[in-house]
Amino acid sequence: MPREVIDVRDSESDLKQLVSDILAEAARQGASAAEVSVNEDVGLGVTVRKGELETVEFNQDRGFGITVYYGLRKGSASTSDSSAGAIAETVGAARNIAKFTEEDPCSGLADPALMPTELPDLDLYHPWQLSADAAQELAVQCEAAGLGHDQRIVNSDGTQVSTQQSCRVYGNSHGFIGSFVGTRHSMSCVLIAEDASGMQRDYWYTLARDPADLESPDHVGVEAARRTAARLSPRKPATGRFPILFSPQMASGLIGHLIGAISGGALYRKASFLMDSLGEQVMSPHITLHETPLVPGWLGSASFDGEGVATQAKDFVRHGVVENYVLGSYSARKLNMHTTGNAGGVFNLQVEGTTRSVDAMLGDLDQGLLVTELMGQGVNSVTGDYSRGAAGFWVEGGEIAYPVDEVTIASNLRDVLCDIQCLGDDVDERANIRAPSLLVGAMTVASQ
Repeated sequence: MPREVIDVRDSESDLKQLVSDILAEAARQGASAAEVSVNEDVGLGVTVRKGELETVEFNQDRGFGITVYYGLRKGSASTSDSSAGAIAETVGAARNIAKFTEEDPCSGLADPALMPTELPDLDLYHPWQLSADAAQELAVQCEAAGLGHDQRIVNSDGTQVSTQQSCRVYGNSHGFIGSFVGTRHSMSCVLIAEDASGMQRDYWYTLARDPADLESPDHVGVEAARRTAARLSPRKPATGRFPILFSPQMASGLIGHLIGAISGGALYRKASFLMDSLGEQVMSPHITLHETPLVPGWLGSASFDGEGVATQAKDFVRHGVVENYVLGSYSARKLNMHTTGNAGGVFNLQVEGTTRSVDAMLGDLDQGLLVTELMGQGVNSVTGDYSRGAAGFWVEGGEIAYPVDEVTIASNLRDVLCDIQCLGDDVDERANIRAPSLLVGAMTVASQ
């Protein structure tokens, strides 16, 4: 299944010109200010199941988001058509929307002084010259390694290999037009195991900007099989309060709840359990949440945010104390503050603190729960109440005793965050929140 390999870098200059043309069209239609965001994505995804090809998907998508301002009124519209007529029509649609909106003194572009004057090379683009046939071979190899690892692995729910390129251009009527290109490649395997007690399902995946940094197909398949088989014959622990060790993937979600609570949208709507928390201790004193947006090659790296504001390193939490909220221009104005360059979220957030090896943390647990999966939406962002379904492994005397599923862990996020005892040495580098395992002193564990 050969195809011509597309390089999104070839579109970068054309997209920047289109952004310039759209801004000019907005001015022609009387807008006092405007901003445009363009994304072009190109990629390939192949899925196999039980050695057979299931899907092959080629994608090439382009979309334009256009926002115009008429004084304090704002209107937005989008299109995938880059013809001159479609652009004029879309700008007109945004203009008509603006006519019917209320004036908002907090709307408008970010301060022009905050736009970057230079865009560093962040080494985000590493294309993978991968044909559909080659992707299929990798997926088959990955799945076969998993199916052959343990006789209790009885089925596959699919193995996928994907390669994606993207080009993003943002421009506004301050005269700023910035762009960057990047790649993301991945391989994932989902397996099913069975024994006398029933069936269990689990997975593993690898993700990187550079295909050379991906784990091997055999490793992904075997790790998926190991994790799946380990979940067989689960038992129910006693109900009570016990230490909880969150795996890195689950720990990043926990930190994500805190980031959401100190984000401008939740704060100005008064929908956060961390209202007015600037300068207050909200985590254990040894914990720091540090953002590093400009690290070359990292998955969350970016030189400007969703409003064109230059990104920079900062602490959101330092030694347990909130140093900065997560703000874009609009939420900052609503709070009478200044943007932190985080329109669209955080970039490469690192969780730092007192660190021990995961083996040492497990060894110190007399009784506790290692959480490897969380289910449900039982998090109240206003009160901080936390109650979610969980699965993982029960720990006795410092060793994993048996798998656990269908339990509930509960507490309040304020208490959880202030009760983080230590961090592991196993940072998950596949996410924008780069978290290691995280040990909480005590939460309520209840069998369902």
